[in-house]
Amino acid sequence: MLTNRILDIFKVITTIPRESGHEEAMTAFLMDWATEHNLKAHRDAIGNVCIEKEASAGKENLPTLVLQSHQDMVCEKNEGVMHDFSKDPISYEIQDGWMIAKDTTLGADDGIGIAASLALLESELPCPKLECVFTIAEETGMDGAMAMEPGFFSGKTLINLDSEDEGQMFIGCAGGVTTEADYTYTTEEFAEGSSKVKLSIGNALGGHSGDDINKGRANTVMLMLRFLYEHLDNLQILKINGGGKHNAIARECTAVVASAEPQQIISAFRAFGEDVRKEFRCSDPDICFEAKQPQCQCNCQTKPIERQQARKIVSSLFACPHGVISMSQDIKDFVETSTNLASVKTDTENCCIHVCTSQRSSTSSECEMIAAKVEAALSLGGAEVRHLSSYPGWKPNVDSPILKHCVESYERLFGCKPLVLAIHAGLECGLFLEKFPELDMISFGPTLRGVHAPGEKLDLASLDKFALHLEDVVVNFK
Repeated sequence: MLTNRILDIFKVITTIPRESGHEEAMTAFLMDWATEHNLKAHRDAIGNVCIEKEASAGKENLPTLVLQSHQDMVCEKNEGVMHDFSKDPISYEIQDGWMIAKDTTLGADDGIGIAASLALLESELPCPKLECVFTIAEETGMDGAMAMEPGFFSGKTLINLDSEDEGQMFIGCAGGVTTEADYTYTTEEFAEGSSKVKLSIGNALGGHSGDDINKGRANTVMLMLRFLYEHLDNLQILKINGGGKHNAIARECTAVVASAEPQQIISAFRAFGEDVRKEFRCSDPDICFEAKQPQCQCNCQTKPIERQQARKIVSSLFACPHGVISMSQDIKDFVETSTNLASVKTDTENCCIHVCTSQRSSTSSECEMIAAKVEAALSLGGAEVRHLSSYPGWKPNVDSPILKHCVESYERLFGCKPLVLAIHAGLECGLFLEKFPELDMISFGPTLRGVHAPGEKLDLASLDKFALHLEDVVVNFK
């Protein structure tokens, strides 16, 4: 079965380091794989790879079909977990029909798309000519798709294998932009009689800042800012660190503060935690809060941020929007525009706080608006703001031939209609459409949950259906 081969190949992929921006081993694996299977392959200067398989006998006159996935993965792990993504294989287990990486991301986004392409390339199924395209750095700004030169592939029909809900066909996606900022600050001496307190929020679900932004999950950075804002008069701030990748909702955040009444701050934080747990009792039930005085209370080199600057910075960050901004007026229950306050990191050596956010929208004017609003909030606190890594959306085409073919295939195989949707997450299809305006595209995949967060998992039953559907679509493509 194609499913078994997809899973076998994916298990190999979990042993290959491929963090965004560091896909060299994955790129080499793909090129070597093509050589071993006597297939044509080429790569461009940035690391995108295209592997070609000529049409089977009797299918030489059919159009070329492009299968596309991305080489990189989001590398996230739980706090305290000893895992080096640059060399350690992903540890996973099979449990209750799911393939699960409990303490790290699994990389099924989009390793399973790579595995599906390779399984088809090595199969003896009767296929049209296939061009399997593997891009780099999709997760950090779609750098591979953005840098791809015209002519890298020739097909006019493309199936993107980077979706996460089996039984759903995607024909549109949001565009987006990453907005970063830096606050610089001066320090002051500790107030007389003050002691340090470490505040921690953790064990939140986090998740994908596109797919999961409307699920009411906690953003631990926003929660920490909320507490600090409420208690600015009673503490000094040394540092705040939380969040990770720009496209992941922050799961953990810590802050170190100083106060002349440390036990009062600890009690207030614990009470705050009880309130927050009630607020998120359904959407994020396992979030935890901890406040304690570090054993070492000596005056180290890290000093508090000057109070007035700290007030401006915290107020500015707390005012920065996060979450769903608007819902679509055309598609029921579809998020139109959102923004994610992804991470806040303090560089105490250089007296700087670095902030990363990401904005998404299916409407370019709203994307510009929310990016401007984030810039305004951060600028009011004195930050230097810059917009990076913008990418276009993908406008749905309900008359798409490949959509009709995929829907008919699904109905024939499973006796029911798939959902046809747009997705709030970003896909590379928008960029491909800019570079290859004649492309007809669709995106589908097996069911994944918890992508971009530890605990990411793949539904194996959905993989069976995905594999059967993909095989039927490819074999019967005309």
